[in-house]
Amino acid sequence: MDATQIDQVRRFNRTVTERVGVLHDHYLGRDRPIGEARLLWEIGERGQGQDVRRLRERLGLDSGYASRLLRSLETDGLVTVEPQPRDRRVRTVRLTEAGRAERAALDSSSDELAGSLLEPLNAAQRTRLVAAMAEVDRLLTAATVTLDAVDPDHPDAQDCLRSYFAELQERFETGFDPARSLLPDAGELRPPHGLFLLARLHGEPVGCAGLKLPPGAPAEIKRMWVAPHVRSLGLGRRFLAELEARAAEHGRDVLRLDTNKALTAAISLYHSHGFQEVPAFNDEPYAHHWFEKHITGRPCR
Repeated sequence: MDATQIDQVRRFNRTVTERVGVLHDHYLGRDRPIGEARLLWEIGERGQGQDVRRLRERLGLDSGYASRLLRSLETDGLVTVEPQPRDRRVRTVRLTEAGRAERAALDSSSDELAGSLLEPLNAAQRTRLVAAMAEVDRLLTAATVTLDAVDPDHPDAQDCLRSYFAELQERFETGFDPARSLLPDAGELRPPHGLFLLARLHGEPVGCAGLKLPPGAPAEIKRMWVAPHVRSLGLGRRFLAELEARAAEHGRDVLRLDTNKALTAAISLYHSHGFQEVPAFNDEPYAHHWFEKHITGRPCR
C-alpha cells in the first residue's frame, strides 16, 4: 500500500458517509442513529430470532456497544431479548410488531435514498455506478474474511469438513467415502506436525485448509474447501498463499497437493498459482492429478 492508495480510500469513505447521511443522529429521518437502524435491519433480515453473539460478530460490534444498542431498541419497544431455555447464557433477539413496522419504514426510506443517488445520473452513469458498487462490495467483503489457525476438531472446522465431504460425495463420479481416502487424521494437522486454517466471514465459517508438515518430506495441502457462496472472493488463492508462507516458515521448499478430475476450478487455480503437475506421489484413490510447487524464501501473503 502507498500513500496515494490510503488517500483515495479515505476520500471515498468521506464521500460515502456524507452522501448516505450517516453523519446525522436521525438516520433516514427516523428517530435513531445508523447503529440502531442497522441492528434493527439485521435482526429482521431472516424473519426470526437472532443469536445476539452471532449478530454482534456479523456486524463487528463489541459486546458493550451492542448491548447499549439493544437496550435502546428494547426500551423503544422494537425488540425483545430473551435467554434461550436450554442455555441461558445464549440470548435471542426478535423484532416486535412495532419493530417490524419500523424496519419496513427504514426499508422504504433506504429505497428513496438509493433512488436519490441514481436519479441525477444518466443511464450509462447509473450502470457504471452500480457496477462499481458491486465490485467495491465484493472486495470489501473479501477483506472482511479472517484466517485463523484452529484445532481441526473445533466445531466450526468440523462444520466445514462435513460440508466439504458432502460436496465431494455429490461431485465425484464414484461418490466419496472419507474412510477410503488418505485424509490425514486430526493429529497430522496440529502443531508441530501441521496446522489447520479456518476462514470466517462475519463470524461464520466459510472455508478451511490443512497443511501437513511431515519430517524430512515436502509440505502437503489437504482438506482445502471454500463455501460456494463466497467463491467469488478469491479465498482459494488466499488460502494457497497463506499455506505457502506457512510452509516456507517451517523450512520447506516444496509444497504438494492432489485432487480429483471433477474439481476443474481447483485445477485451474493450482495452475495459475504456479503449481506443476507431477507423477503420483501417493496412493490416494480419489486423486487423478498431483501437483507440486517449489517455493523459495518467505512468500508474500
